[in-house]
Amino acid sequence: MSENAEEANDPLVEETEAERSRSAAARLFDIRRVIGGLFVAYGLVVGVVGIFDGPAEIDKAQGVRINLWAGLAMLAFGLLFLLWQWLRPAEPPESTGDRG
Repeated sequence: MSENAEEANDPLVEETEAERSRSAAARLFDIRRVIGGLFVAYGLVVGVVGIFDGPAEIDKAQGVRINLWAGLAMLAFGLLFLLWQWLRPAEPPESTGDRG
């Protein structure tokens, strides 16, 4: 019983748990994930619209399937952000408090 009480009040255990939660929060709220996800979603929508563009829309863009190309570019940009986030995950910030 006394061993469990010591573990519950162990500052190293508390520090490790706090470090884990900061690390998870840093990964969860990584702005690269948000930007990449939005660009992938918008790129898919614009790309699908570009696939089904009619002759009037293509003529308006001087013969270029601009929606398709813009959608593919946004999709590639979003996937690069997600790849960057996956290859170089965010590091949790160092705590500035005293460690006693």
